[in-house]
Amino acid sequence: MHQAALEAAGLSGSYRALETPPAFLRARLEEVRRDYTGVNVTIPHKESVQPYLDELSAEAKAIGAVNTVLNDRGRLLGYNTDAAGFIAGLDEAGIPYRGKQALVLGAGGAARAVVYALREQGAWVAVYNRSLERAQALAQDLGVRWVGPALLKEAVQGCDLLVNATSVGMKDPLASPLPEGLLPRRGVVVDIVYNPLETRLLREAQAAGLRVLGGLPMLVWQGALAFELWTGLKPDVGAMYRAAHAVLAGASPESQSAG
Repeated sequence: MHQAALEAAGLSGSYRALETPPAFLRARLEEVRRDYTGVNVTIPHKESVQPYLDELSAEAKAIGAVNTVLNDRGRLLGYNTDAAGFIAGLDEAGIPYRGKQALVLGAGGAARAVVYALREQGAWVAVYNRSLERAQALAQDLGVRWVGPALLKEAVQGCDLLVNATSVGMKDPLASPLPEGLLPRRGVVVDIVYNPLETRLLREAQAAGLRVLGGLPMLVWQGALAFELWTGLKPDVGAMYRAAHAVLAGASPESQSAG
């Protein structure tokens, strides 16, 4: 996705995965400080990377998670583009969220970004997580409501916007973050899992007549915002979509049409 954006912009350079065990995180960040323009940070490092950075953006501080690092002449600056990327995906799809009742499933770094983004944009947000303590901590940090197991059914059925911000459905395509048969009565279901492109949650929601949105838009838009931080240029988002979709669909980018 980023390689496609670099090529479309006529920039040299490369984007590659750097396998980083938790014990090697500090050393990896020092390598970034020496040799890289910037990096993305993914699970499980979005929260634990913060002490190794020189400065955090206001969004990263508020969310408590970093997904993008910029090397500014040897100073490592941490950003969170997940929040704005999530909202950009909703806007692109024409999904309303301001003034809506939103329920976010999860309490990790991605969930924190989604909750923060929706709260900042005027949604009424509640959070549910299998670990009640983590849900309560997130809710307290970000000033939203938390939902316990006893009220999960009521919260799901009554929300306008349900967001799965857990990884359930990624490793097991038959898994769902919700109990069997439990879905909202109305509105939109968003699953930020992007591999597979269509999760069980989305299939069941669509079959029930609900509008759905997968995780690809958030993936692309958070990447586009990171690319702009690193290069100062707005990327070709269409090229990024085509490259990402091609890989996730199991084909080469060259075989995709430019539609």
